[in-house]
Amino acid sequence: MVPPSLASHEASDCPGPRFQVVNRKGTGAMRGLIHHLDLTVRDPDQVFAFYDTVLSALGYQLERKSARGFDWNLVSPVGVHSIGIVRASAEGAQRPHDRYAPGLHHVAWGVASRDEVDRMHEVVRRIGATVLDPPADYPQYNDGRGYYAVFFADPDGLKLECVYTPPQ
Repeated sequence: MVPPSLASHEASDCPGPRFQVVNRKGTGAMRGLIHHLDLTVRDPDQVFAFYDTVLSALGYQLERKSARGFDWNLVSPVGVHSIGIVRASAEGAQRPHDRYAPGLHHVAWGVASRDEVDRMHEVVRRIGATVLDPPADYPQYNDGRGYYAVFFADPDGLKLECVYTPPQ
């Protein structure tokens, strides 16, 4: 269930144009894209506003609300890609996320420009998210051909990233 204070939250609340999903060769989708990804969180209602803001800024649309959690979809030329947040088990909710333990380290979304990375930085700052590393160039990634990214965390500590790599 969506908390009443968030019931009127709209994707249009996010400033600026929608982000475009890109691959290393430029705009558009490519074979092998992730079809769906479910992220386990302590309390889906508590993190709803965070994920709705971030995913809406990336072009995802809220598709489903259920007792299980929430799902957002993004339509591309190769189909629908979804990201869900689901409730952790009672035992699992007691453990903090450890990106260096077996499991998920972090999730990165590619965007079409450095400006979009900067806009995501502003979005996550505006909602009070933890910024792990502000936008910067990372020459050690992408074989030195350009990698500009912001790193931030969700309310449960999962590391997230928004990255631009120039077309090759």
